[in-house]
Amino acid sequence: MATTPPARKPYPTDVSDDEWAFVAPYLTLLDEDALQRRYPLREALNAVRWIVRAGAPWRLLPTNFPPWPTVYQQARRWLQAGCFEALVHDLRLLLRLALGRAGQPSATIFDARVLQSSPESGGRAGYDGHKRRKGSKLHQAVDTLGSLLALTVTPANADERTQVAALAAQVQEATGDHVEWAWVDQGYTGAAAEQAAAEQGIQLEVVKLAEAKRGFVLLPRRWVAERSFAWEARFRRLARDYERLPAVLAGLHFIAFACLLLHQVIPVISRPEPALGALQKVRVMRGRTYAVVS
Repeated sequence: MATTPPARKPYPTDVSDDEWAFVAPYLTLLDEDALQRRYPLREALNAVRWIVRAGAPWRLLPTNFPPWPTVYQQARRWLQAGCFEALVHDLRLLLRLALGRAGQPSATIFDARVLQSSPESGGRAGYDGHKRRKGSKLHQAVDTLGSLLALTVTPANADERTQVAALAAQVQEATGDHVEWAWVDQGYTGAAAEQAAAEQGIQLEVVKLAEAKRGFVLLPRRWVAERSFAWEARFRRLARDYERLPAVLAGLHFIAFACLLLHQVIPVISRPEPALGALQKVRVMRGRTYAVVS
């Protein structure tokens, strides 16, 4: 499979050769020489990464990429197949191992944020009286490093407590029932939320804000989820809810985290390790085999 960079002038969002060698097995739903393929798959990925980072509409995709309908259709195929979810979960596992942690986390952090609606998403938007914003609410679970584990999208008026069951089930599916604790804010208090988490083997621990406070307060554990929200804010397509379908909005978040994690993981797994004395080492993780060239 060719890894030659495109002939055009590269964008900062373009995937590198090492990154493409890693992600290509996840994204190759058809053979590279399939008759219906007219444009390189790598260029389609570069275009999707540009869209998510720059925040432009699909129809404003630069003309030195493949045509926007082709890129959009390929992106929807990837999202429907769960390609980026699998990529993010495996990158998260590799990063944790590289940092000397257990492969799967035993704790998670739940939190939610409201995305302002747009004309495209306004039909399914709700009004959050606390935030005073109309839009969609993104309910998200991350591990203690801030890597994405699970998320759901609802109208902004949905209560955080109602999404605990869905988040907990997704977290346990992604980690193999390894998570035991979840740190949350006071929006998740109540017997119903505790019971929903307990049914998935997770105990909620509410991190409360001190009654007497002055200025900014760094809350234990919960700040990790807020930092993940800040990472996502760098991807302008995620600054508002520009999507007609909530599934697409959720999928774009996995694309963003795939970009973030690739930037951290690829330099680590590509480092030479003289002690191994091998040109290639194979790691079997989560049922997949990785060939890491050193």
